[in-house]
Amino acid sequence: MPGKGQFFRIATMDCSVEESEIRQALEPIAGIRSLGFQLSARTLRVDATPEAYPLALEAIKKAGFDPQPLTSQSAEAGNNPAHSHGNEQNFGGLWRLAAALTLAIGAEALSFFAPDSTPWKLAGMAVAAVAIWLAGIDTYQKGMASLMRGKLGINALMVVAVTGAFLIGQWPEAAMVMALYAIAELIEAKAVDRVRNAIKGLLDMTPQEALVVTANGSAVLTPVAAVALQAVVRVKPGERVPLDGIVTQGMSAVNQAPITGESIPVDKAPGEALFAGTINETGELEFRVTAASSNTTLARIIEAVEQAQGKRAPTQRFVDRFAAIYTPAVFVVALAVAVLTPFLLDLTWMEAVYKALVLLVIACPCALVISTPVTVVSGLTAAARRGILIKGGTYLENARLLKAIALDKTGTLTEGKPKLVDWQTWGGADKALASQAAASLASRSDHPVSRSIRAGLDAPAVEVQDFTALAGRGTSGRINGQAFVLGNHRLMQETGRSDAALEAALLKHEQQGRTVTLLADETRVLGIFAVADTIKASSKKAIADLKALGVVPVLLTGDNAATARSIAAIADITDARGDMLPEAKLEAIKDMQQRYGATGMTGDGINDAPALAQADIGFAMGGAGTDTAMEAADVVIMNDDLQRVAETVRLSRRTHAILWQNITLALGIKSVFLLLAVFGTATMWMAVFADMGASLLVVANGLRLLSGAKASRSPPQASHPKNCAHVH
Repeated sequence: MPGKGQFFRIATMDCSVEESEIRQALEPIAGIRSLGFQLSARTLRVDATPEAYPLALEAIKKAGFDPQPLTSQSAEAGNNPAHSHGNEQNFGGLWRLAAALTLAIGAEALSFFAPDSTPWKLAGMAVAAVAIWLAGIDTYQKGMASLMRGKLGINALMVVAVTGAFLIGQWPEAAMVMALYAIAELIEAKAVDRVRNAIKGLLDMTPQEALVVTANGSAVLTPVAAVALQAVVRVKPGERVPLDGIVTQGMSAVNQAPITGESIPVDKAPGEALFAGTINETGELEFRVTAASSNTTLARIIEAVEQAQGKRAPTQRFVDRFAAIYTPAVFVVALAVAVLTPFLLDLTWMEAVYKALVLLVIACPCALVISTPVTVVSGLTAAARRGILIKGGTYLENARLLKAIALDKTGTLTEGKPKLVDWQTWGGADKALASQAAASLASRSDHPVSRSIRAGLDAPAVEVQDFTALAGRGTSGRINGQAFVLGNHRLMQETGRSDAALEAALLKHEQQGRTVTLLADETRVLGIFAVADTIKASSKKAIADLKALGVVPVLLTGDNAATARSIAAIADITDARGDMLPEAKLEAIKDMQQRYGATGMTGDGINDAPALAQADIGFAMGGAGTDTAMEAADVVIMNDDLQRVAETVRLSRRTHAILWQNITLALGIKSVFLLLAVFGTATMWMAVFADMGASLLVVANGLRLLSGAKASRSPPQASHPKNCAHVH
């Protein structure tokens, strides 16, 4: 869960510029080991030596912010005191802004209608000053702190512009500008809150209480945090599953969309895994708890998404660097306008200073700097809703660059479970006899191939006498007094039961990558049973999707070359490489990177770890419930569906396009008003409206990624409402 250190909630930190200001204030302090920012949650984790924490708290306050210390538990749960009072604070803030806007309008009215006399002028200035104080107290605190440190951030620019306008006699406009700026900041904060709430909505899908079954069979409603591991929990139809576990009793269809993104319910029976936050749709289930509430699959998904927000995308880093140059540059231009335009454009000094102040308002890069984090976090959250866990903005944005992807076979292209795909009698044997003998011998063995044969045959198993396991060869026994063996190709060759016709028949199966088992009596072969790891129904469509995106698929598998070619032919992959050990897969990734460029790798996160690490982006398949997969890869596909890889590439391309649309919008609007400010008649009002409009445009554009995400379906009415989380 969240890393070690002290957590702080900083209610006014909702912009990457403000994050940068706090970072710059803290980094010089000796003893600080790491900083973890979560803008969407407005929290900061400081990992430092004990003596450094008071210094960090004081440094944040000096930067103009009000940090509220949190416990790691409350930061993890998201229900800290700052959250509980959030609505009251917002309510008070709205009243304060409403009063400020009313007073600003009053100042404008006094300036326009009141007699031009000193008492009325002083009254108007007083009204404007109160409006500025109500709307801008937070801005002034942060802005003055920035100026004292020699930093020209957004708040510093607004402080200079509003103060300057007030001093040159434009006090009505100064009041209105500060009121409008504060309203724009509130709207931006609400937009960030929407992204935060989208993430928090994942957590809200988990019930806060569970029905724990006691030793006498009764059920007691218990807070999920208090439910012990291995406890038995009952979940009724229509309820959400409160914790991860294994079904012990009952059968039902479970909607796993919150975890895997699958819209079709999955049948659950004893022995099947359940995930917290999923919806039990039909029958009552009892399950044994396998993970604490803080360590469920859903909790780890939420943690990974929140941690991913701190990993800035390349475009976000570019915007931060650009803003760091852009803001001081415009400040210099504004200074030049104030000093030079009286000589170059025949303006009065007051007119020149006013134009310079308008430039400062326009220079605020709010729209520019807020566009990237909102877009990136929206993309990460949209992916999580689809069952795609992307571990950072870098991977979200860079997936669009993939030119090739290496695909593991087992569990990626194929089901990872052998099945009986074909069987036939041999030498005129009786079909019913062969089926019953094979089913009976296979039922006595735990070997995966034997289990597949038993599962694929309809014949009932009967008692086997003198059952013997033949190591590396198969099994033998007597059924109704007759001796049978169920063994591999080598056993038949060693016992003289093979001939040229049989060898030819077996070769056809082996060329298709099948594992062949034969049934024989004491003298001859009676049946041939072909077992294979079957390709997933979605794999062929997934490969077609990747090709349509211009991504070249390459199959890398440890299985033999014949099996690799057989699976590749079904999936329509032209480059298939078999007999690949982990080291060989690593070298294959390096070769693909030189040949194609950016290369991805799909695997299980364990045996393929070297190749996953070498790849530009590593995809782990089937991450639901698997710690190793979540830790090893850059992207985790929660539902084992290879089609999600192509979906990740598409989402990456869409995210990148929206990022640059936002940058173009923000800079384009700024450029127009910069020209109007210098050569036209732009006012401070116009500048603030332009800044507000640009901010709203880029935020709305970024949030489009969220609107396209598929949310889980709401459950039917629960029979036990207290255990069913509300879906908002």
